[in-house]
Amino acid sequence: METHVLETGRAAITYDVSGSGGRPLMMIGQPMDASGFVALRAQFPDRTVITYDPRGLGRSTRSDGRTDNTPEIQAADVHAVIEAVGGPVDLFASSGGAVTALELVAAYPDDVVTLVAHEPPIIDVLPDAAAARRARDAFMNAYQAKGQGAGMAAFIQMSSWQGEYTDEYFALPLPDPAQFGMPAEDDGKRDDPLLGTTSLAITDYHPRVQALAAAPTRVVIAVGEETGDTFTGRTAVHTARLLGQEAAVFPSHHGGFLGGEFGYAGKPEEFGVKLREVLG
Repeated sequence: METHVLETGRAAITYDVSGSGGRPLMMIGQPMDASGFVALRAQFPDRTVITYDPRGLGRSTRSDGRTDNTPEIQAADVHAVIEAVGGPVDLFASSGGAVTALELVAAYPDDVVTLVAHEPPIIDVLPDAAAARRARDAFMNAYQAKGQGAGMAAFIQMSSWQGEYTDEYFALPLPDPAQFGMPAEDDGKRDDPLLGTTSLAITDYHPRVQALAAAPTRVVIAVGEETGDTFTGRTAVHTARLLGQEAAVFPSHHGGFLGGEFGYAGKPEEFGVKLREVLG
């Protein structure tokens, strides 16, 4: 694997290129960096695979004076990487990376042949968007008030809830971090890109439907078979409907492509088989 650093837009974007053969396959996430794609990358030894760290995350730095993570800026960074490696590419995008990928296709329609956007967490496609935003803001408020453990426990409660956010959900007390094996002590830090406010533009993004329809890219919205009616399962299904399609069902859950490195193992081998099938 070769690692490169690309200076672009007042940032230094670190990306990796491994393997050779076929159309390049890029894998992106948000706020996850390239380290989350080790197991999935291993399923494509016959392809040139590109992974990267979004600006300000992992090994990529930024000097633009900003801390927010926006789909537009990240899409421009991914576009620059694709130009550097030589596109077009096939693109697998996870979670917030799937939101970035939808903006990439809308803004740079010649970059991607097939996009598989796995569970993009887009609030405004939901019928209960106002309640979902309230639920999102609640875990962010818990993080700001009490720190990492409290914020992550509230995030798990929000992200694992099945179905629409009802009065029953909002009547729940904030969970004790200890029930998830996390410390309740506040370490004073407030820089977590998942729990803080820096990624609000990701969940507040709305797909540019007309631009996506006009692009030559084949866009596939994907959902995990185990995700059920949780937040990202529902956002995937409704994003697919917005684009006039049904979500493609992939093995496992929201992190179904992960190995055991983060304690949230999916089924990367089965996931890779399905991804290869969808890419064609």
